[in-house]
Amino acid sequence: MACQQAMAYSYEERQNIDFSKYTVTDPNASFFDVDARMKTLENTDNSMLLERMDHLQMTESCKSMLSKPPLDNRIRIPGYYPSPKAWREASQPMFDFSEDVSQLAGAYVATQDNYYGECLINYLNKWAEANALWKFYYSLDDRQAWYSTESMMFGAAMAYSIVRPRIEGMEEEKKNIDAWLNRLAKRHSAIQGGLKGSCCNNHFYRRALYASMIGILTDDDELFQFGVSAIYSALNDMTPEGGFPLELSRGRRATHYQNYALLYLVTNMQIISRQGYDVFNLEVNGHSIRDAVNYLMAIIEDPSQLKDYAPHEQYQGFMKYDQYFTWMEIYLTHFQQPDLEKFLEQYRPVYNRGAGGYITLYFMPPGKQQRARYEESQEKQERADIAIPERN
Repeated sequence: MACQQAMAYSYEERQNIDFSKYTVTDPNASFFDVDARMKTLENTDNSMLLERMDHLQMTESCKSMLSKPPLDNRIRIPGYYPSPKAWREASQPMFDFSEDVSQLAGAYVATQDNYYGECLINYLNKWAEANALWKFYYSLDDRQAWYSTESMMFGAAMAYSIVRPRIEGMEEEKKNIDAWLNRLAKRHSAIQGGLKGSCCNNHFYRRALYASMIGILTDDDELFQFGVSAIYSALNDMTPEGGFPLELSRGRRATHYQNYALLYLVTNMQIISRQGYDVFNLEVNGHSIRDAVNYLMAIIEDPSQLKDYAPHEQYQGFMKYDQYFTWMEIYLTHFQQPDLEKFLEQYRPVYNRGAGGYITLYFMPPGKQQRARYEESQEKQERADIAIPERN
């Protein structure tokens, strides 16, 4: 396949690149300007945003959330396709965790009530004290627990970044959470993954997402630079058209995985940009993130644009689920792109329990769309956490 001819960084080459110019400049910067956004929401008359804010005032009680046990035993998750029922049962506590932290952060932004921020810190501190997520099963043939804990880590870190600077006191709890997240990130990211797949594909971009956010929260330049390295790797590895070779190699799911990669890359770029780095205009080997976005829109509109990279009969199931497109809400705050705006309108308000939570609430300009055009379902969120097994 043509995509295998791209000039990609090898794992070893990536390790040898100097990213020392990227350092943490503001450990208290979340992935959006929380204070400015809360001020905007105070005065909004946007029906979609107001409805979302009303919904977030009816979250589960803090006492109920705190009663849930941390995952402090060894985590092992069966693959989805051999047994969907077993996968759902094993994954449900992970879903609950990500839902809880994103809801608490969203409720804090929507209400400006410290009750939700304090609850989130107490919730995460309980997991930190149990050293939860430290033990998970991993082998090259069984990586599902490694994959699943990725989203828990960046979900926790992104939610925590919203409340930590704004909740006074609780210094001991914050110290515990910071230390826990830092050691989890270092242990998890130390696993290389398969050299022809998870070392360098969308799972690398997912690991980079938590590395950037946790690196910022804990003022750890090494972790932050790991996060930045994924952006350089992705831009360098692109095909001439803007495709990500390892994602295009997924056959009938090539379009899905091109989009899936953008979900984590663009969200990570937003985190990095909040430290003062203009990564949205970064070019590596003649490519910028705009090339990947434009290519995605082209192959969605006309699968024949995949040429010889992948079959033109593409899986379209992911198009039902709004959480795959949260990155577009972020991207549109950096670039004007009418076709992307029109595409996103059918999914708003977008939400991804791991990759930032209530993204439309946090990013959409109030003068944009007023009404949602779809009905939410539980399946939409379940599908977001399915990792299709790789062959290498």
